[in-house]
Amino acid sequence: MSVTRVGFIGTGIMGGHMARRLAQAGFAVSAWNRSPGKAEALERFGVAVAAEAAEAARHADVVIAMLSSGQVCDDVLFGANAVAGAMSPGSTLVVMSSIPVETARRQAELAASKGIRYVDAPVSGGEKGADEGTLAVMAGGEAATIEALAPILGLFGRVTHVGPAGAGSLAKLANQLIVASNICAVAEALLLAERGGADPAQVREALLGGFADSTVFRQHGLRMIEADFVPGGPAKYQVKDTGTALALAESLGLTLPVATEVDRIFRGLVDNGGGDLDHSAAILELRRMSVKRRAGKR
Repeated sequence: MSVTRVGFIGTGIMGGHMARRLAQAGFAVSAWNRSPGKAEALERFGVAVAAEAAEAARHADVVIAMLSSGQVCDDVLFGANAVAGAMSPGSTLVVMSSIPVETARRQAELAASKGIRYVDAPVSGGEKGADEGTLAVMAGGEAATIEALAPILGLFGRVTHVGPAGAGSLAKLANQLIVASNICAVAEALLLAERGGADPAQVREALLGGFADSTVFRQHGLRMIEADFVPGGPAKYQVKDTGTALALAESLGLTLPVATEVDRIFRGLVDNGGGDLDHSAAILELRRMSVKRRAGKR
């Protein structure tokens, strides 16, 4: 597969960095975003801005989608006058959004019916990883297709082929359960330190390098201490993923009690107006729950 032209659909918090990295590596990139200003900000890096999503996909060897949900992907990629209809047979569609497993499998079948290769390759690592090219890329699809995409996907980070179409989305759900649970555990630990009279910043410093250490502890623990909730990963998307994971677990006959409680915490955060905050703002919901509990005891 010879790739020179890339269509990029969705240049938000992470997609913008990813499209920029492609352009800086010498690919001819045409980008579209629902809010045009986010795509126009990439023009200085040599990215061409398309007025319509289908326009960005036309004549592209590879089209990458970094959209907010499975439903949005369905609408933009496979709806009327959408991306797939503008793609040439033999081209490749890479969906890097976090979408349900069954959505990825169905999209793969739709793409195949049009002669389009399909890969679901969601990522983990947040805005920092997208900016620096250190994302974990979980790719589902044909091995040969994923191997041919190495010059592109390798610009985003470490690529692992995890199985057939849909397996990338399944791996991402596993990732999201671990991340969401870890965020809530870090938030609880820092709240315990705070309420118990210790300096949370110094407790965090003391735990670095021990078994409690993790990327979430380092990055999101600091966000919690500094009350910096500018979104790298908005809480509303965390809820989308935990909800999707729990629905899949139920269909498989699995009970996930930790994930169920974590989902409840994030839903509370969203319901109380924190949907557009970073998911590290789970500490705000846990603090609110504690205040409510104390008030109820009076």
